[in-house]
Amino acid sequence: MTELSLDGRAEPMAEPADDPASSFDELFHAHYQQLVRLAGLLGADDPEDVAQEAFARFYRKRSRLHDGNAAFDYLRSTVFNLTRNRLRHLRITRRRAAAAPVDATPAEQLAIMREDHRELLDALDRLPRKQRETLVLRYWLDLSEQEIAQLMGISAGTVKSHAHRDIKALKTTLGEQA
Repeated sequence: MTELSLDGRAEPMAEPADDPASSFDELFHAHYQQLVRLAGLLGADDPEDVAQEAFARFYRKRSRLHDGNAAFDYLRSTVFNLTRNRLRHLRITRRRAAAAPVDATPAEQLAIMREDHRELLDALDRLPRKQRETLVLRYWLDLSEQEIAQLMGISAGTVKSHAHRDIKALKTTLGEQA
């Protein structure tokens, strides 16, 4: 049996001990470095931890292994699975962390923003239906003038003039200077 070393050369792999009575310590010393290299080659960012975890799992389950020669196979497959699971976990964690930024807005500022938002919604409710629809479609849904025209059954030029007048009406309703 051979394995690739970190520099790409083929090296003979140590065979598992034939003696089923060989101690856990002997197994560890005989195969630890090989399993660390395997985890590193598979892409683990912490190959020593992966190999140690594999031995810890083996230690807990060693009494269930009836074939003493299966120990190395068990350890090797455990290293493979642990590395794969850790890489998958890191990929998912990084994806979630990037999607959920922390909002550091002070509570007072949030309260003011909510109040302003409520006032804007109240003023929008006081506008006539067509004016409200035009503003919502344009500025909340971010539709183009062409899309709004098609949706409302009017020309794009009419949408443009409605939006301009509707913003003026909304500012008046909010008490701002147009």
